[in-house]
Amino acid sequence: MAKPRAPKLKVFQAQFGFYDTVVAAPSRAAAMRVWGVRQNVFADGQAREITDEAAVAAAIAHPETVLKRPVGSSAPFELDPAALPKVPLPPRKPPPAKLEAVKSAAHRPKAPEPPPADRTALTRAETLLHEIDERRKAEEAEFRARQGALDAERKAAQLAYVEQRQAATASLVKARDAYRKAGGKD
Repeated sequence: MAKPRAPKLKVFQAQFGFYDTVVAAPSRAAAMRVWGVRQNVFADGQAREITDEAAVAAAIAHPETVLKRPVGSSAPFELDPAALPKVPLPPRKPPPAKLEAVKSAAHRPKAPEPPPADRTALTRAETLLHEIDERRKAEEAEFRARQGALDAERKAAQLAYVEQRQAATASLVKARDAYRKAGGKD
């Protein structure tokens, strides 16, 4: 019986926090699962496949396991690195002579501020736009008033029609009855 072959592993590297990490996995998706990330860190260049012999050997020895080392170091990749990343020191204060130069520079007179920008054209344009909007509102109000009057006229005409039709229908019924009583046939 043939023994199933283990999948061929590739080694991927990415930086997370203060550590460079490597993972031996069969695919990029598998590496992202091991790292515990959902974002495709390969698409934006945060992760890549590597061929560094020492890193590959360490990762292949521990497949699908995250190995770390402090960022920027050449230490070997380990399961739990003992070394902490080196954090740069904050910048030192300048010597007193430079401090005096900085202070005197702070007390120099400031350059005059430029005059405020001319707002005349902007004000004119805003006024014109406001006037156009107000004219349109007045037109709409007039249209609504005319439409209201037209609607009222239409309603009155409809009521007059209904009344006239009812009266004419009653007259027709009366005339038909009289015709039939007189012996007429339809």
